[in-house]
Amino acid sequence: MYQIRIISDTRLVYTDTLKFKMGTQKNPDKFFMSITEGEKKQVDFLRVLYDGCIAGGVAGVIVETALYPIDTIKTRLQVVRGGGEIILKGLYSGLAGNLAGVLPASAIFVGVYEPTKQKLLKSLPDNLSAVAHFAAGAIGGAASSLVRVPTEVVKQRMQTGQFRSAPDAVRLIVSNEGFKGLYAGYGSFLLRDLPFDAIQFCIYEQLRIGYKIAAKRDLKDAENAMLGAFSGAITGAVTTPLDVVKTRLMVQGSQKHYKGILDCVSKIVKEEGTHTLFKGIGPRVLWIGIGGSIFFSVLEKTKQVLAQKHTQDEAHN
Repeated sequence: MYQIRIISDTRLVYTDTLKFKMGTQKNPDKFFMSITEGEKKQVDFLRVLYDGCIAGGVAGVIVETALYPIDTIKTRLQVVRGGGEIILKGLYSGLAGNLAGVLPASAIFVGVYEPTKQKLLKSLPDNLSAVAHFAAGAIGGAASSLVRVPTEVVKQRMQTGQFRSAPDAVRLIVSNEGFKGLYAGYGSFLLRDLPFDAIQFCIYEQLRIGYKIAAKRDLKDAENAMLGAFSGAITGAVTTPLDVVKTRLMVQGSQKHYKGILDCVSKIVKEEGTHTLFKGIGPRVLWIGIGGSIFFSVLEKTKQVLAQKHTQDEAHN
């Protein structure tokens, strides 16, 4: 029962420490009775942010390492003009430097995407869940672009043989083109990646919702992989022209053959034909389809492991 201590004539303090402690062990949510609602929301937000960063970083690094050669072939196909030959040596060129950028970029993307998605889903009607997924994907892509663009510039220039190491690439790009050289093709990158991220994650999330309703259970790892592959392949094919333009602008360096996005599209169509805008579509669809399969299955599995860890930690507190 309650113990009562008289502190003053007008104030009483009720303590039941043992009962409160036992209660929180049975139900961790009771812990939040002792703090404000705002603090609880902050804790929840930070947890989602943390889990998203970890899951995104792990998934991004695994995908990039496994499929880097396909990405290199795709880049070389898009860069070569006319009937030039594709060099198949050094397909892992620039991988180490690229991973140094992929890890934080993927972590930032998912770390921003997950809490943004949850916030939008709570704010919007159920029938507008696709809008929440689409918007969250675009916002996550915009946030991660600050890291992804320099990473992409260095990676693609190494893939095309312009530099031998990432540190050399960064130093020479800044020396010859200024710091803005690391953000070459930034506009075209956003033009490609914002719709890409938004469409891919929207398709994936909507497929998961429909699949779970039809199956009346949580999805298995293989099913997450299948949906990830499908959403990745479809999105990769649709955004190939944007990817070709982005690649051309990023690898041109100080030559400035193209003045911007519209000039790049115009010159490609005029000098090489419309079909050039779909160069590398095969490797791109293969790369992103397999990548989507690996990324989303690893992402969901990592989120599941982290959720179980949090549950265990709360049970012991």
